[in-house]
Amino acid sequence: MSSVPSGREPPDVTAPTGVDAERRLNRRIVSLAVPALGSLAVEPVYVLVDTAIVGRLGTQQLAGLAIAATVLSFVFAGSNFLTYGTTERVARRLGAGDQTGAGNVGIQALWLAVLCGVPIAVALAVFAEPVASLLGADDEVLEHAVTYLSWSALGVPFFLVTLAAQGVFRGEADYITPLWILLGANLANLVIELVFVFVLDMGVAGSALSTVIAQVGAALTFLWMLRSRMRAAEVRRPSRERMAPLMSAGKHLLLRVGSMLAVFAGATTIAARIDDETLAAHQIVNSMFIFLALVLDAFAVPAHTLVAEEEGRGDLEAARFVARRSVVLSVVVGLGLGGLIAATSPLLPRIFSDDPAVVDTAMVGLWWLAAMMIPGAVAFAHDGILIGAGDYRFLGLAALAYLVAVVPIAVFTLLTPALGISGIWGGLLVWMVLRAVVNDRRTRHVLASPT
Repeated sequence: MSSVPSGREPPDVTAPTGVDAERRLNRRIVSLAVPALGSLAVEPVYVLVDTAIVGRLGTQQLAGLAIAATVLSFVFAGSNFLTYGTTERVARRLGAGDQTGAGNVGIQALWLAVLCGVPIAVALAVFAEPVASLLGADDEVLEHAVTYLSWSALGVPFFLVTLAAQGVFRGEADYITPLWILLGANLANLVIELVFVFVLDMGVAGSALSTVIAQVGAALTFLWMLRSRMRAAEVRRPSRERMAPLMSAGKHLLLRVGSMLAVFAGATTIAARIDDETLAAHQIVNSMFIFLALVLDAFAVPAHTLVAEEEGRGDLEAARFVARRSVVLSVVVGLGLGGLIAATSPLLPRIFSDDPAVVDTAMVGLWWLAAMMIPGAVAFAHDGILIGAGDYRFLGLAALAYLVAVVPIAVFTLLTPALGISGIWGGLLVWMVLRAVVNDRRTRHVLASPT
């Protein structure tokens, strides 16, 4: 890698004290958070575009896409360790001035993306039908789901390469390049899909194939942009020993993602067992949470880079300074989001439903969501800090413990349907507060001065 990689600014925090230092660091965090938010928001657009276009083909096609998208979301969410782990390891080595080590991390991350992506793609293609059937698809819906999954399998290795490549860029504090590449890929997907589906009449297969082409293009563009950065690597072949830390991180981060998904899957299951109005209202509130989580996550992601960078320099005081400012900025954003949700809670549900029962129930859920924003801001910020510190094992085990801790609340809500959406989102608020408190204590321990 070059001495100052493209998009990477020299550190501007020379002393972790004083108002000027806080302002400089605040500006740096925000300058990384804005493009990070763009990248996080752009990634789900593939599915949104496919949904909008396939929805024009018919209900059965859209239902098939829903099944396929659910399967793919698990695959891609479980592969995010390629971005998170690579970001932390590249930033840490660059902070220590180890250009060769950073290059080695990047090369091995890309190899691991390919080595994971190819067998996953094969398994996805081979088991598309039984997996789709397990999720409830049958008849024509099953046919469309299998078609979409079979074609989409081709793009999996390329998508995983883009995840690893984003980790390299983020490790260099370059969040702009990935944003432009992802925006270009999504625009290409839209244009190609319109042609394939409506001009060439390729149906669901055309929708999936256009996304694959966009993913291939994005991966090749990332690789082209990374070629100069990889020249410093001394080991260019796949090395199990050098991949091992990233694979270990992946194991723990997969446990973290799985535990979180289980929490929200359980919440949806409980809502479905109460009544249709509660389920519909829960979907509204959950959709808002997913959107707001992107904003909070965008302010957590810069900590992946900045904390690892300072730890790579051996400057724990600067790492603590980054951690403090990350939490403060995240809480400010969380307060703003919470206030906005509370103020608009009588109006937001009406955008999604004209059923008075659903609107009233969703409004109650949105009040709980507004209250969740403050502990959520703290929890998300500390997640980012701990990822930057490489504390993956704790994050995985803690996520599982949080899941276990809220099971009694879930059972009580299930046995007391009168609690309705308040029981569901009250339980989720407890889950978030628990994450915030425990993660805060863990950060203090991890970044404590050595004795």
